[in-house]
Amino acid sequence: MEENNISEQEIDAIVLDLIKLHSDDVTVDESNFSDLLKFSLSLNTMEKKRVIDAIPSLSQFQIDELTKVFTEEREKFKDLAKEHPEDIKKLVWKQQAEWIELWDLYKSENENKSIEVENQEKIDDIKAWLGL
Repeated sequence: MEENNISEQEIDAIVLDLIKLHSDDVTVDESNFSDLLKFSLSLNTMEKKRVIDAIPSLSQFQIDELTKVFTEEREKFKDLAKEHPEDIKKLVWKQQAEWIELWDLYKSENENKSIEVENQEKIDDIKAWLGL
């Protein structure tokens, strides 16, 4: 994987923008939700991406439940940190690395979409040239 030239704050801003794509019928504290998701120690990169990608279609109940679960998780890990600080520290390091991976996933996805658009344009040009 290539070296990342993006800061954690830039990734936070990108994720926050994606979270803001929620339905107008839903009320979300976007920065709190983003923070809870970012620091979730139980979700892996793909699970976090699925949550972010699902935001536009989630109901108020689903958003509220996710917020509740993430908040409860945070409290439980705080309690565990008192008894197992080294284990929790390792999970936090892993979470930070995975947050960067999340950016890589979105970057790759966007690059693939650009290639698809480019290829479709070439196909359309060839069809036009052939009179199809």
